[in-house]
Amino acid sequence: MTQQTVDHRQAAMQAWLEASSIDSTGLLPLAADASSRRYFRLPVADGSRVVMDAPDQTEACRAFLQVRDLMAAAGLHVPRVEMADPQRGFMVLEDLGSQSYLAAFQDGQVDPLMEDALSTLVRWQAATRADPLPRYDHRRLRRELDLFPQWYVQRHLGLELNAEWWARWHAGSQRLVEAATRQPQAWVHRDFMARNLLVSAPNPGVIDFQDAMLGPVTYDLVSLLRDAFFEFSPDQERYWIGRYAALARTAGVAIPDDLPMALDWMGAQRHLKVLGVFARLHHRDDKPRYLTDASRFVAYLDRELSPHAALADLHDLIRSLPAPGESS
Repeated sequence: MTQQTVDHRQAAMQAWLEASSIDSTGLLPLAADASSRRYFRLPVADGSRVVMDAPDQTEACRAFLQVRDLMAAAGLHVPRVEMADPQRGFMVLEDLGSQSYLAAFQDGQVDPLMEDALSTLVRWQAATRADPLPRYDHRRLRRELDLFPQWYVQRHLGLELNAEWWARWHAGSQRLVEAATRQPQAWVHRDFMARNLLVSAPNPGVIDFQDAMLGPVTYDLVSLLRDAFFEFSPDQERYWIGRYAALARTAGVAIPDDLPMALDWMGAQRHLKVLGVFARLHHRDDKPRYLTDASRFVAYLDRELSPHAALADLHDLIRSLPAPGESS
């Protein structure tokens, strides 16, 4: 958005609040996310609220309200919606707190928070129905993967790709798509990571869930364990995979027989997608900060691809690329 558009949106949002007799003079901007959405904390007499401004995102706002209700019905701690105008992209939400799981993890508070996060994830998955969420299907998974060669390899690294490269890419990446669609399906948050979980009462407060779908059961677990901004040790990861598996089985959530392998394959799809998305944010949307963590994703990919013979050629293809800091 241009500065003029930003100023216009904020004026419109404040007028919307004032029309409901809500004093908007104390609005404080919160950290922006990767989309055009903006969030503000608004002090009120009994504490604070979060105000969301989502320009040109009517459908995303409606999805937010729908998923919020599904999550609340499943027993998740999601923000109460106090006012909403999806057509204009404005909402007033309950404030679940200011400390993210990411900040708490970085401060050493991992074990009890992870127990709560995994319990919440399993509760969400156990509530799965075949409807009403859209399917995270072959077409969507394929479209996400295609961001990697387009935006990361060609645009960011500046490489020209020949027919052989494309043939190897399509063969290897297609294996990831097929593996994902064969997994047991569950409701998927699609960004179930430490920045979108809040230290709250009860833990965790869950936010940024408007893109939820019905998809591969391992997707949210790999999002949590192999985060863009926080990395667990291999021993920690193995422990939490075991804890998740125990919770899932107790709750009757179907999981793959070889859960660590399924996580590797799902993680490779997610991390290839994220590298493409982050490169697009940098080059199209002038948001370069996300790509600063590209090397962590490349390292995740090495871990995820290297143990599996069926992915050896895709692994070789990724390893042949320049390191993230060597873009042209």
